[in-house]
Amino acid sequence: MKQIVIFASGSGSNAQRIVEYLSVSGSARVVMIYSNNKDAYVLQRAKELDIPSVVFDKIEFYENNFILNKLVNSRPDLIVLAGFLWKVPEKIIDAFPRQIINIHPALLPKYGGKGMYGDFVHRAVIENREKISGITIHYVNENYDEGAIIIQESCEVDNNDTPESLAAKIHALEHKHYPITIEQILLTKPTIP
Repeated sequence: MKQIVIFASGSGSNAQRIVEYLSVSGSARVVMIYSNNKDAYVLQRAKELDIPSVVFDKIEFYENNFILNKLVNSRPDLIVLAGFLWKVPEKIIDAFPRQIINIHPALLPKYGGKGMYGDFVHRAVIENREKISGITIHYVNENYDEGAIIIQESCEVDNNDTPESLAAKIHALEHKHYPITIEQILLTKPTIP
């Protein structure tokens, strides 16, 4: 069975949705959840879902090879970023070419880059009077939100939308499309021996 790991920094609603979807479809399983935030609610979700988790700091991610070695040893078929806020170091990208994906809460290339996440994105979309927003699922490269786009899905931005109401629309798109896209990627990838 294909195996994935998830990196998350916050609540983990996407992580939970992915775990639940894959447990029903049987196409893959989440074997580890990594977080750079010891207080992230995703760790509680991991516990409730009976998935092991690892909390790490910047030294373990960027300066030494703690996280890189854990990933190399576990050999996941796919690394999934689900609300993970740190830039992935090149050594991890190089070790897992086209095996790391991310979801962004806007239609890239607009509203991407450092500091553009969550409500910061939704506020910018509303302030610029955009008529549509959406999600972008893309491969991760060495630059924030610049990897090759896998899919985009959109929703309307209404005149009375707030960052919170737009976030709810975006979450619905994320929860619907991220698990399916992960499954489709895994079905087209050979299993790592």
